[in-house]
Amino acid sequence: MGFTIKVDIVSAEKRIFSGAAEFVSVSGELGDMGIQVGHAPLLTFLRPGQVRLKHEDGAPDDIFYVSGGILEVQPQLVTILADVAERAKDLDEAEALKAQERAKEMIANKSAEMDYAKGLIELARAMAQLKAIRDYQGRK
Repeated sequence: MGFTIKVDIVSAEKRIFSGAAEFVSVSGELGDMGIQVGHAPLLTFLRPGQVRLKHEDGAPDDIFYVSGGILEVQPQLVTILADVAERAKDLDEAEALKAQERAKEMIANKSAEMDYAKGLIELARAMAQLKAIRDYQGRK
């Protein structure tokens, strides 16, 4: 048995994943980061993006979308808490494309500062979902 770390991914509604991984890749607030056994304790915010779990048995990586959230790293446990977390395989590409278009329209209108800021947030989320979907499709 190789070196693995326990990973829990939890959304506001349910636990999405609980299991072991050799390597965890996340979209941190300050950039992408990787975590494996022996990583220093850490608490940081996540931006909308994907979480990728590499498994020791050579199984395909698990890919998840998170809307942002909090990452906690302890010596033998990685916990990801997100408002929204979904497996990439469960995301609807057509719906993500529609969300991306709606966000672009909000940004283009610039009718109010709040609408513009909300549009930027929604665009980041839609683009992160599309990346997770395409990465999942490309791993097959």
